[in-house]
Amino acid sequence: MSDGERWGRYYDAVAAKPPRPTLLHALDRFAAEGIPASGKPPPLALDLGCGDGRDTVELLRRGWKVLAIDATPEAIDRLLARPDLPKSALLEARVEQFEDFQPPACDLVNASFSLPLCSPEDFPALWGRLTAAIRPGGRFAGQLYGPQDDWAGRGITIHDRTAIERLCARFRVEKLDETVEDGTTALGKSKRWHIFHLVLTKLPACTFN
Repeated sequence: MSDGERWGRYYDAVAAKPPRPTLLHALDRFAAEGIPASGKPPPLALDLGCGDGRDTVELLRRGWKVLAIDATPEAIDRLLARPDLPKSALLEARVEQFEDFQPPACDLVNASFSLPLCSPEDFPALWGRLTAAIRPGGRFAGQLYGPQDDWAGRGITIHDRTAIERLCARFRVEKLDETVEDGTTALGKSKRWHIFHLVLTKLPACTFN
């Protein structure tokens, strides 16, 4: 099976799935702070590895401007064809690899189960660019994989708990849930999952200088 066929089956399997809980957690925190605010320009979210748009649509529905990227052209095609895409959506969608991505200044980076797909060699530079791009008070929401995950050793990026805590150095941790459990993939294959679910708030520069 080609990568394109595999991703097509994945998108079929997750069609109509709700937005990720980490994104909803972050958006609810923003809403409690009055963001987005009526009469002000909409905040900008980067949806990395957007897939068919389950998170992108929720961001747009809540009044955010979104830059959505995915390495798979079919993902972007499916996102733009969604019937629930708001008609007045402030959306830019790109086919782009993480390794090449130069993030603009933003208020939220959402990366639902996508950043581990960045190669271990390229991940530190990508994380550095993302950390720099998030404005103080902005947030990161997403998942990273731990060493007990069955996909460890397959060319994806893995972090242990100590490494996760180092990544959080410039953030206030709002959510850091670690789960290790046996389950299945979206395509129904058995798999052990080791996942860190993260919601982080960017600290002011003076806090860590």
